[in-house]
Amino acid sequence: RPHIDPKTDPKTDPKTDPQPITESRDTFDTIDWLIHNVDGNNGKVGMWGISYPGFYAAAALPQHHPAMVCCSPQAPISDFFFDDFHHHGAYLLSYLLATNTFGYQHQGPSNWKWYAEITPQQSDPWQFYLDLVPLTKAETMMAKGNQFWQQLVDHPNYDSFWQQRNILPHLKGVNAAVLTVGGLFDAEDLYGPLNIYRSLERQNPNAFNALVMGPWSHGDWSRRGGGMQRVGNIEFGTDIGLDYQRSVEAPFFRHFLKGGDGRPDFEALMFDTGTKVWKKYATWPPENSERMTLYLSDRGKLSTAASPSQTFGAFTSDPRDPVPYREKKNIKFRFTPRPYMTDDQRFAAARDDVLVYQTQQLAQPLTITGDLNAHLRVSTSQTDADWVVKLIDVYPDATPSAGGQGNATHQNDNPRESLFGYQQLVRSEVIRGRFRKSYTVPQPFVPSKVETIDLPLQDVHHTFKRGHRIMVQIQSTWFPLIDRNPQKYVDNIFKATPEDFVAAEHRVYHGGPDGTRIELKVSR
Repeated sequence: RPHIDPKTDPKTDPKTDPQPITESRDTFDTIDWLIHNVDGNNGKVGMWGISYPGFYAAAALPQHHPAMVCCSPQAPISDFFFDDFHHHGAYLLSYLLATNTFGYQHQGPSNWKWYAEITPQQSDPWQFYLDLVPLTKAETMMAKGNQFWQQLVDHPNYDSFWQQRNILPHLKGVNAAVLTVGGLFDAEDLYGPLNIYRSLERQNPNAFNALVMGPWSHGDWSRRGGGMQRVGNIEFGTDIGLDYQRSVEAPFFRHFLKGGDGRPDFEALMFDTGTKVWKKYATWPPENSERMTLYLSDRGKLSTAASPSQTFGAFTSDPRDPVPYREKKNIKFRFTPRPYMTDDQRFAAARDDVLVYQTQQLAQPLTITGDLNAHLRVSTSQTDADWVVKLIDVYPDATPSAGGQGNATHQNDNPRESLFGYQQLVRSEVIRGRFRKSYTVPQPFVPSKVETIDLPLQDVHHTFKRGHRIMVQIQSTWFPLIDRNPQKYVDNIFKATPEDFVAAEHRVYHGGPDGTRIELKVSR
């Protein structure tokens, strides 16, 4: 539901108030009831939730009840046009099987499942998603009355419907202590925690506001018990979630609810997903971060110096033969995608419709800390295109030998044998090209006209070790993680017909004063 500011919706008697209920106001009333009706309470309330309940926790913060002294939004969504079902306007087709969870209304709590699951009749996931043209064919697999699906179809742009449901502008006047938690490999809600933290920091400079980002997929930190923490093929250590619960989460609530020790001694607690250790910072990104730019250049080079002459890389993108988001053998029917966030990208690098750029082997470790931006200079032979940018850690082909370039001095610098040559996905993002100038007013491309696209990539905290390489891959399809762009501009891609899907030549321009580059922050 849209948030309504109490300045325009003054709080009155809920029995007679005709104004609609908001999540913030509903929580205010609930806390007020609890304080006055639960025996033995000390007048202080804490709140937390993960995923959609994480959004409820964040939505409780605007004009919150004075008894709510601490709150922890965890893996929260903040804006549905940039998280979960959309990424910069591109629809995440891989979330189709989760759509019914949101789409049907029911009266109050229930002990039965109020929605019918989508059950694909096709045994091959790849073919199942290929056959969904137009996307509205999915309606035949849903029970009638799926309101959320209809909202997705009816609002393909960032119009007032989505804007009104963005909680970020309303995170003002917060006096409660806030601990926002997320996973650096959360395929569902990565935008939410990072931007909730930033919005709180900007709009409440005097409030206690801390951020924890670990080596987790969606909600991994809440698992009971210990064990190895892994995402896909990459292991990060044992008991990481359990240690967080004991040393951060529980002390946070104990301190603010009951007093005593436990107040976090950091503003940002970030896990380095390269060295696999926690680091504490007084600010995020760290104050000592330096700006660095990696320039793409001819022959697949990636370096800190821009080429003086302009060149371009070109590829043909065919929506009938899209780039898989992971190796086809690993594509399954899933409620939501998760393990791909650390997948080996060698399968994609081998394709003709993926451009690959990489550095030389690093002579020294390089730690990237904070947000990144992909500054793209591109053109297409058609009138629309998606652009996917991936930041990749390329492991050495073998354990470096003594005296060789990038030779390791510590055993931990060496990958295990199964990861020799591994191209680990560190961060990836997509933007629907029609939104390059405005998410509200999409614009087609003029064929062959060079355009600028600035694509924000979500924060990373990752050390590229000595002997590793930094790689950037650029492509235009990422299937079936996102739906296919027809590449012929249509007003609503959900309703695109088979005839609208055409192949196109895409170009990425590099070199010169304004070539394609990756802008990032590093700490040494």
